[in-house]
Amino acid sequence: MPNDRAVRDLRRFAVQRSLFPPTSLIEAVRQLGFVQADPIRAPARAQDLTLRHRVADYRAGDLERRYAELDVEEDTFINYGYVPREVQAIMHPRTATSRAAVPRNARERDLLAFLRERGHAHPREVDLHFSHGRVTNYWGRSSRATTYLLEAMHYRGLVRVVRRDRGVRIYAVREHAPRPDGGEARRAHLDRLVDVVVRTYAPLPLPSLRVVIGRLRYAAPQWRGGLKGALERARTRLARTRVGNVDWYWPADEELPRDTSDPAVRLLTPFDPLVWDRHRFEQLWGWTYRFEAYTPPRQRKLGYYALPMLWGDQVIGWGNLTVDNGDLHATFGYAGARPRDRAFTRELAMEVDRMRAFLGMHAVSSAGRLSA
Repeated sequence: MPNDRAVRDLRRFAVQRSLFPPTSLIEAVRQLGFVQADPIRAPARAQDLTLRHRVADYRAGDLERRYAELDVEEDTFINYGYVPREVQAIMHPRTATSRAAVPRNARERDLLAFLRERGHAHPREVDLHFSHGRVTNYWGRSSRATTYLLEAMHYRGLVRVVRRDRGVRIYAVREHAPRPDGGEARRAHLDRLVDVVVRTYAPLPLPSLRVVIGRLRYAAPQWRGGLKGALERARTRLARTRVGNVDWYWPADEELPRDTSDPAVRLLTPFDPLVWDRHRFEQLWGWTYRFEAYTPPRQRKLGYYALPMLWGDQVIGWGNLTVDNGDLHATFGYAGARPRDRAFTRELAMEVDRMRAFLGMHAVSSAGRLSA
């Protein structure tokens, strides 16, 4: 486990800047800049597990329930998820020119006309109206052609997600304003996107900074040729420190903290900004975390959806949580020895009770129910 003073400072910095004091839902999304989405519920979706630590009194599903009233959009950033509307505006239109995207064929024109007439529609309604049939999607499975088409049009900015119905996206027409043209404007827009991704995941070692800026090709494919220059500009203007032979970067207006971290135990989603970057994870916490939901069961070492376990500023292990017969069952594993500190046992029990409340269950004393 790294014990260098500089690494400890970076570790504390990563925790404190990402786990800011709980605030409102929209303010939390703005501070994060990007909230990655994932459909697996174990015991809740990734976006909800991310927000529960950062939004006061957050309950599973609040983002989906309140989505229509928030200045938030579902879209692709470095992955698929939720961004503030002002961030989405930087990414669009995803076209080679400064003008908004237009339909590519008669099918897209007809679909947009249908959505304009209806106001919004479920993919099933679109499919019933047009009977587009089925296609093979990216994962090799069969999907309704209308769903595939709507997703492609959503990415290009022709439609938007207005809400979800039992997890299914409901679409409406979206028209993005033309963006300023010219090299200086493109560089400014790219730099703003870099600032968002750095704010989400900092502090970042240089290899990770390269990765997250490279992934902005999904957010703004029209500018992928400018990403190398954006990286070089970022290295010049971001704050940084050197640890060993690696430079670490973070927003220029932030400073390394001098106080200690909250001693609470927190169970994080595998997609939480604190642990998403597996390279950075190993640099800060000295062990390898793996997301094993798609690993064959016999080959799993941590579990189907192991939640990294943060205690103070140390990620010391993981938890696997399942809901069965209306109750929450939790088992835990540790990167080293299980802490014997009574404070840890108490904090872990409190975190499981917080998870119950988040899931809408009755919070009960959990100390006697936890399995090591």
